Amino acid sequence: MPTINNDLHGSAPDTSPVALIIIDMISTFYFEDGEALFEQTRPIIPKLAELRRRCKQAHIPVVYVNDNYGKWQSDWSKLIEHCRESDRGRQVLERLQPDADDYFILKPKQSAFFATTLETLLLYFKAHTLILTGVAGDICVLFTAHDAYMRDYQIVVPKDCIASNSAELTAQALDQMERVMKADTRPSSEIDLDRLKQPPQEE
Repeated sequence: MPTINNDLHGSAPDTSPVALIIIDMISTFYFEDGEALFEQTRPIIPKLAELRRRCKQAHIPVVYVNDNYGKWQSDWSKLIEHCRESDRGRQVLERLQPDADDYFILKPKQSAFFATTLETLLLYFKAHTLILTGVAGDICVLFTAHDAYMRDYQIVVPKDCIASNSAELTAQALDQMERVMKADTRPSSEIDLDRLKQPPQEE
């Protein structure tokens, strides 16, 4: 484990053993299969909004990790404004608009870790547990969970805070994350945030 330089000049002021990761929820949902994904996503929006509220109240940092849609000159503010122009994207932003104290990372591929600053940010948080949420459950959430597991993070994937193009695909992804990555997939309302802040139990 590398030595952490605690003087990061205010770039990452939070220290937290837990981080909430929100994957690809800032979107127009106007793409191939976007309608199917949005229909599955709509029910998770209030659940994820409430989990986000609880995390912020518990001083758990919220990290939005979002696809850059292949636009390497994009930034998060332009992405949000672009998504707000679509009816589907606006419905998400009404409940999940990032706050000024949230973190926002653009990613070029499926995993939130691949070619991004997420790993460095989590190192400065001193995080040991990640709550993974968002879309698509069987692609970007699953790829991120794989990479998090390989990095020895404890993984929580609340089953009511992820969505895929179908309920069947979500169920398959949850099953794999439970079996292979030892993910805790209980509903968001059953997550004990204070317990998650405790050091992981040795097996």
